[in-house]
Amino acid sequence: MKLWGGRFEGGPSEVFDRFGRSLHFDKTLIDVDLRGSAAHARGLARIGILSAAECAALVQALEAMREEAKDPSYFDNSAEEDVHTVVIRKLKERLGADLADKIHTGRSRNDQVSLDVRLWLREQIDEARQLLTGLMAELLALAERYPDALIPGYTHTRRAQPVLWTHYLLAYFEMFARDWERLGDARRRVNVMPLGSGALAGSGFPIDREAVAAELGFDSVTRNSMDVSGDRDFLLDFEHAANLIMLHLSRLAEDWILYTGEEFGFMDLGDGVTSGSSMMPQKRNPDSLELIRGKAGRVFGGYMGLLVTMKGLPMTYNRDMQEDKEPLFEVVSQLLQSLEMAAVVVQTAVLKPQVTHKAVEDSWAVATDLADALARAGMPFHQAHKVVGRLVLESVRAGKNAKDWTAAELTAFSEHFTPEMALLLDPAEGIKTRGLKGGTGPDAVATAFAEAKQRLAAMRG
Repeated sequence: MKLWGGRFEGGPSEVFDRFGRSLHFDKTLIDVDLRGSAAHARGLARIGILSAAECAALVQALEAMREEAKDPSYFDNSAEEDVHTVVIRKLKERLGADLADKIHTGRSRNDQVSLDVRLWLREQIDEARQLLTGLMAELLALAERYPDALIPGYTHTRRAQPVLWTHYLLAYFEMFARDWERLGDARRRVNVMPLGSGALAGSGFPIDREAVAAELGFDSVTRNSMDVSGDRDFLLDFEHAANLIMLHLSRLAEDWILYTGEEFGFMDLGDGVTSGSSMMPQKRNPDSLELIRGKAGRVFGGYMGLLVTMKGLPMTYNRDMQEDKEPLFEVVSQLLQSLEMAAVVVQTAVLKPQVTHKAVEDSWAVATDLADALARAGMPFHQAHKVVGRLVLESVRAGKNAKDWTAAELTAFSEHFTPEMALLLDPAEGIKTRGLKGGTGPDAVATAFAEAKQRLAAMRG
């Protein structure tokens, strides 16, 4: 069946009918479509289009269909164009055509689709935010397991300065906290009720839009019917947030793929999130992290696809916009799965503090601490930089690391060094100088960690 056709002498060709069908993917929206239709029916009853008895019959039928639609076979043998035509057909089977056909009074599939997607996406955002906070909680728990551990911090993939393990994990906590906020911002723009906009010019019936919005849990109603008809900004807002989450997950995955490899040996992952090789018996591969990293590409593709689809469309609705849903469903699916997987990976992670500490000691990661000490003693920093640079060069030539220098050797190398500065050759001492808010000093990190726990508790309500 079609929701149109009176103006046509013939029906669509088989090829066009098959080409334009969307039921195979928009059936995902069946529950929200039925909920939205029930709210619309009550709105029609308030203005006298439906009698109380008609409204009750429609709502009862729609609620029954919600239960039936939970059965995976609900759409078997359905040949309809989309989910909306399935709903109408099944309503007609239950209530007859005269009553079922009234449900579409005062609305278009344009504002109906926008309503359905907003209702559905709002719930997916809530789930994503919940999964995000679960991942953030696991990061904090992992930090608590190794409160004093030092690791090398990197720039350009080269050891740069020592940092606390907790400081490193809090960096990802901050990324995911921003993601949580971005999802909230996107949700606010999603949570605006479009029903009543019609095809593009607004409904011809005085439906109380605010009442319908309140019933469906929307914060407000849209302001311009033409904007609603051609708007997918709210999807782009969400998909942008989803892209950044996947970007951050992918960066974490990349770190840990390296850190768990033999060349680093900083960490181990549990058997439950790794796999073996069908050929090489010794292999223990970080497939969970590699899949997260790989799925980021699929999410990025969905976002770019929608941008390209929307960039040249004239006002208002165009059928191109049907192509928003499959990528959206894919983005949501991959995002939620990746967040769930990442939390399990973090649960299994085991740090090797002795290995990471040795990595710090076996490098010149303390060089900046020495240069800072000279600057605090009055030497211009660029000159201090040169003095320490020569110390590092001499060490490289002699095959020495920072820990190999004694206080006497240090002062003999340069009159600018004092015996007390030799303490900074121990990375655990050097980080104590970085006590500014946001730094890796132990006190600063302890404060940041306590604040992170409080912020997370507020996020989780």
